[in-house]
Amino acid sequence: MGSPAPASLKQNNLLFLVFIMILFFCSIPDTANLCSSQSSVNPRAVIPYKSSTNISSLETLQLDGYFSFDHIDFAARDFGNRYHFLPLAVLHPKSVSDISSTVKHVFKMGSTSQLTVAARGHSHSLQGQAQAHQGVVINMESLQGPEMQIHTGELPYVDASGGDLWINILNETLKHGLAPKSWTDYLHLTVGGTLSNAGISGQAFKHGPQINNIYQLEVVTGKGEVVTCSEKQNAELFYGVLGGLGQFGIITRARISLEPAPKMVKWIRVLYDEFSKFSNDQERLISSKDSFDYIEGLVIINRTGLLNNWRSSFNPKDPLQASRFISEGKTLYCLEIAKYFSPDESDIMNQKTESLLSELNYIPSTLFLSEVPYVEFLDRVHLSEIKLRSKGLWEIPHPWLNLLIPRTKINEFAQAVFGNILTGNSNGPILIYPVNKSKWNNRTSLITPEEEIFYQVAFLSSAMPSSTGKDGLFHILAQNQRILDFCSKASIGAKQYLPHYSTQEEWQTHFGPQWEVFVRRKSTYDPMAILAPGQRIFRRK
Repeated sequence: MGSPAPASLKQNNLLFLVFIMILFFCSIPDTANLCSSQSSVNPRAVIPYKSSTNISSLETLQLDGYFSFDHIDFAARDFGNRYHFLPLAVLHPKSVSDISSTVKHVFKMGSTSQLTVAARGHSHSLQGQAQAHQGVVINMESLQGPEMQIHTGELPYVDASGGDLWINILNETLKHGLAPKSWTDYLHLTVGGTLSNAGISGQAFKHGPQINNIYQLEVVTGKGEVVTCSEKQNAELFYGVLGGLGQFGIITRARISLEPAPKMVKWIRVLYDEFSKFSNDQERLISSKDSFDYIEGLVIINRTGLLNNWRSSFNPKDPLQASRFISEGKTLYCLEIAKYFSPDESDIMNQKTESLLSELNYIPSTLFLSEVPYVEFLDRVHLSEIKLRSKGLWEIPHPWLNLLIPRTKINEFAQAVFGNILTGNSNGPILIYPVNKSKWNNRTSLITPEEEIFYQVAFLSSAMPSSTGKDGLFHILAQNQRILDFCSKASIGAKQYLPHYSTQEEWQTHFGPQWEVFVRRKSTYDPMAILAPGQRIFRRK
């Protein structure tokens, strides 16, 4: 491998701005050919013979919105910036009827057209999941309809469009003193996108993922039918769509559970130099009845001047000891925790926080604290995004790898990966934290390890364009493959989150015993495999 580009050190420092970034729930996923190559495809692909017929057919539809057939290269791009499949058309719907009419039209065309349909939210997919090669991409952010409806009461909730961003839901619900219970670490994602995956963040140990906090959905199936579903009404579709990778329907509306919103957050970071102490403390915290409200963690490998990077927004508990701490050449583990509170409860919150911290085994000199407004805490990654965009370091390839690791295998995984496979500075944040399976509904389509406690481990790498060094795309992809190969050979029992495979055999292995349920749901709700081609699970019929 070649040496890193000279600018890579500066770039790595800039990338550290997003060290708190976590998986965010990508735009609504999709489905393409089973044996598609994993290599990138040029957006200006050869137009199929029947494209003019398909265009003429789509133009016959009476819509509130409209189709675009030109200047649609944007629909062949996403946050992963590795896969580029140019669609035939982009639908800009103004109503759910527009989406229903389009999907129903494609369904009635039968196998002669081979058109597929992908729903695209805020374009944060990683592997082209929201793209549809020579198909129809639906721009979900164009969807109009009933305004966001917030219902207060004993069981408060908000009815929101599948194309709404979570940041907008937060801002609207806070006007009523309410907020959703579970989040992703990045809020500029669509409701339909995250619910098609799971929606995981530091609150998942307490409330489960976002898909566990939904009362009702409105869905357009692969037949073009508009169906309202919930736990008690069309339950099979309801649970299938949640975490279903866009395979069974397009989420056009969701009823989201709310809770009273706090005003402030006590935000804390501490460091460990032993993984066993770090993981034991994390597991102790998620099992406590009166714990923190947010628990995550990071792996930090050979990061120079680590604590100095925190001091702009965090205060060391002991400044003198913190100034003597040296991070160079070490693999450290950062526990990031938060306690929500209202200003009039500050004293009680501080007492609880000190009590919880007294039970932990972190390095005392690395205790850093901050108090920030609730909104600022939840939307923290967006500030990093703005800085990275200004440096041209946002719209670059993001070869992320997200894994769910059983608790009994996490030490073996950590020793092999953090102590062997990753030997130098990482190319982005490495997140790691445990969650309780009991908080996750096993009826949804999401696949997790069998154990009661499992870890979310996210390698959120960014590849520097044109680099042939360790910060280049080829090196990062090879490193990801080494991690996957280790998991396979060591029988770790890992499951991919935001999964991506090339063959149906790999998908079958991923779903395991749930594969038959997944196939049955597909044949019921999208029998022609029209929806979500970018996932490469089923072949268009």
